Amino acid sequence: MIDFLVHYIWLIPLYSLLGAILSLPWALGFIRKTGPRPAAYINIFMTFLSFIHDSFVVTHIWQKPAESIVFPWFSIADLDLSFTIEISPVSAVALQLVTSISLIAQVFALGYMEKDWALARFFGLMGFFEAALGGIALSDSLLLSYGLLELLTLSTYLLVGFWYAQPLVVTAARDAFLTKRVGDILLLMGIVALSSNGAGLSFSQLKNWAETSPLPVFTVTLIGLALIAGPTGKCAQFPLNLWLDEGMEGPNPASIMRNSIVVSAGAYVLIKLEPVFTLSPVVTNTLIVIGAITAIGGSLIALAQIDLKRTLCHSTSAYLGLVFIAVGMGHVDIAFLILFTHGVAKALLFMSVGSIILTTSGQNITELGGIWSKMPATTLAYMTGSAGIVALLPLGMLFTFSRWFNGNLNVTWWLLIILIIVNLVNAVNFTRVFRLVFLGKPQPKSKRAPEVPWQMAFPMVTLTIITLVAPFVPFNYSLWLNSTTPILDTQEMIANYGLPLIMASGLIGCLIGAFIPLRRGWNRPVEKSIRVIQDLLAYDFYLNKIYQFTVVAFVSNLAKFTTWCDRYIIDGVVNLVSLATIFSGNSLKYNTSGQSQFYILTIVIGISLLIWLILSGQWENLINYWSF
Repeated sequence: MIDFLVHYIWLIPLYSLLGAILSLPWALGFIRKTGPRPAAYINIFMTFLSFIHDSFVVTHIWQKPAESIVFPWFSIADLDLSFTIEISPVSAVALQLVTSISLIAQVFALGYMEKDWALARFFGLMGFFEAALGGIALSDSLLLSYGLLELLTLSTYLLVGFWYAQPLVVTAARDAFLTKRVGDILLLMGIVALSSNGAGLSFSQLKNWAETSPLPVFTVTLIGLALIAGPTGKCAQFPLNLWLDEGMEGPNPASIMRNSIVVSAGAYVLIKLEPVFTLSPVVTNTLIVIGAITAIGGSLIALAQIDLKRTLCHSTSAYLGLVFIAVGMGHVDIAFLILFTHGVAKALLFMSVGSIILTTSGQNITELGGIWSKMPATTLAYMTGSAGIVALLPLGMLFTFSRWFNGNLNVTWWLLIILIIVNLVNAVNFTRVFRLVFLGKPQPKSKRAPEVPWQMAFPMVTLTIITLVAPFVPFNYSLWLNSTTPILDTQEMIANYGLPLIMASGLIGCLIGAFIPLRRGWNRPVEKSIRVIQDLLAYDFYLNKIYQFTVVAFVSNLAKFTTWCDRYIIDGVVNLVSLATIFSGNSLKYNTSGQSQFYILTIVIGISLLIWLILSGQWENLINYWSF
């Protein structure tokens, strides 16, 4: 039985897809008498079935070598397009993360979306969402992974625009879709170029291909830059980072998945592509630069946000930036651990803020306060999730950083400085939000804020326990996670003081966040310099304005120019030909009178012109002209 479940692990994403299909009668309004809740129950059951199936697989294949299942699709000449499924501890654990968080998010959504008239459509989209994520976790094929990433982009568009009656939601969904499409197109170009230059269309073949690649450095650099474009968009990295902020317009349960496992899907593909990046120092340096800019910039932007969900989503971009840095340095095991620890903790944080939003019907942190005594489970969830990300206690991120600075990997001072800045700034931000939302006097919107119903409290408490216990699970990562960068001796001071400095930065950040003066929504800094900095961070370093006056202006002006050319040049030539045809036809119609003398006159005039051309020598010039 276990062997059957392992061999048919590829059925797990199809469970969710089947749940989405079975939701259609309720989503389309064919069934109305029962209400939309049966569609929710179907999708939750299918997700639970996926979780159980994958749990058996994980326990059976743990510490076993990877296997592959190949599904041939199209083969002609030297072109062989097949879909490959990888059965390994890495893919099984990634799928376990997808199914577990999706199950928790869907149970949470059962309470959060209870009064929404489109509940069936939401759960159908969540099932479609989960199917694409599960397929990415299992895929060993570049072509299949790209197709699933496209489905992920589509599902993101549909979920962000779920409340499509609001104009702001429609704009946010459109911008998120178009931003991710930019990276997807470049990723497709990179995959085509990679397959055209001898690399197989499966991730497992890339390492061997990279060791024997005959391509020049310039070609490999272009391919590598194209390949990192897709994950840059999916992981909301600079300069394609603004879509995640706008994606917060969607329902909170979708934001739980988007900030925990959806962004991780792009980083998961990035980790699998890592052997290609090692061939070009330009590509690895680009990964590090993109990750560093996003990690520091995203952390600073989060400091100036007053929307409850936006205070957290920018930190998602920041910690995914650390994943880019780890991949650029060749530390793929650290990159995977960051994805795992951040995904669990960030899902918990978004559950806590979702509970606050549902209870108070508001998400402006300057209008909230005094919630800790009214919503203890929500308060504990927020504190646990924040501690797990900031590495305050022996929780997830502290465990990850301890492996990064245990003296076995080649780390540098600049990496330590980046981690200290990111950890400190995020600690300040989480503490700031905690003071405004949970502490202080109750504000008008939070005076009546009872704890959420059990459908939301149960998954939130469950994930709180998982976040506390996860770092103590005895994972032996060295058996199935290997860095391609050779293990080197680090500088003794970094190895000895790196982790204590990171822990100290988290504590200092909490102290700064606990004592800095906080302003409510009706207050604004008096000092002009502080207002300028606040606006700079609150408006995402004015990236929207920069894009508006550069990329958008260029595309808009180019579209206007092509429209003018089409209207006045292309259409003008066509209209000129048509007018010439009309006038020539109208002029010749007068010669068709039916009288023989007019026809004889036409023949005489034609023969006379022909004789004149021959006698005057113009005939040869005319023939040469037409021959040319």
